[in-house]
Amino acid sequence: MKSFVHVNARDVKDAVGKLRQPSAMVVGGGSDLLGMVKEHLVQPDVLVNLKTVRGLDGISSRARRETIIGGLATLDTLSRHPMVREQYAVLAEAAESVGTPQIRNAGTLAGNVCQRPWCWYYRNGFPCFKAGGKQCFSITGENQFHAIFGGGPSFIVHPSDTAPALVALDAKFQVAGPGGARTVPAAEFFTLPRANAARENVLAEGEILTAVHLPAPRPNVRSTYHKVLDRESWTHAVVSAAIVLEMDQQFCKSARLVLGGVAPIPWRLPKVEAMLAGQRITPELAAQAGEAALAGANPLAKNAYKVPLTKAVVRRTLVELAGRA
Repeated sequence: MKSFVHVNARDVKDAVGKLRQPSAMVVGGGSDLLGMVKEHLVQPDVLVNLKTVRGLDGISSRARRETIIGGLATLDTLSRHPMVREQYAVLAEAAESVGTPQIRNAGTLAGNVCQRPWCWYYRNGFPCFKAGGKQCFSITGENQFHAIFGGGPSFIVHPSDTAPALVALDAKFQVAGPGGARTVPAAEFFTLPRANAARENVLAEGEILTAVHLPAPRPNVRSTYHKVLDRESWTHAVVSAAIVLEMDQQFCKSARLVLGGVAPIPWRLPKVEAMLAGQRITPELAAQAGEAALAGANPLAKNAYKVPLTKAVVRRTLVELAGRA
């Protein structure tokens, strides 16, 4: 492994300044970065440590208007935090589903949102689009876990569990960089490969995701995160669904449905949301929603099994969530 210098940031402005050094990268929990270094995908000369910045791991509510979660809040903290579990269950459940206890203890919210793809071609040194090459090897290769929506020219799936939950919650991301601070809606933060095949989000050079802002919780809102794995632990979603329902007794006033594990970005289902609004969610309507969720799916040679699996995940999760007291 190449040697590097480890420097502590005093505050966010200092971190942004230190990132201007050649081959500098930011580090929080470091679980994804360490893997990237070991796999020779990145070879930084300087690591800028954010753990020395006070307040970046905090969780607070602001006058019933919003909840602010620092980018360095760990996944374990999110999964256990009483207010997050009560008011934003979909996020707590998504955080709880990540990896292993050891990873959740170290991994941060910002790190989980911004982690790089786990496609085996990218992670094993192939000159693919993500690595700056001109080919996606999964198209004719091993594509069992690749995208059925939004693919091309790369067919990776976004690996984050918390990202679909944050899009479903209509979160906003606070970003700091050389040009100052800016706020980006979660739904606009992630980018398809056709925009830039080498990137997964809108972060520019030297920018840091510092915090996530969640809208104030509304009464009669239920949410959940359901994840299907190919093995018991230490793996990413084959298919997942983050669902937020605003209910009026037996009827759905509004819905947000976002899929994970099936696209290069968290894949929102606006047509399904419109189908559910104003309706009583019956098993029959949930089955129709599952069918509608697959509109536009374009599976590859070895991942067509994700089509019926996604239908079932949407249907079952809707029925279960709508039936909660």
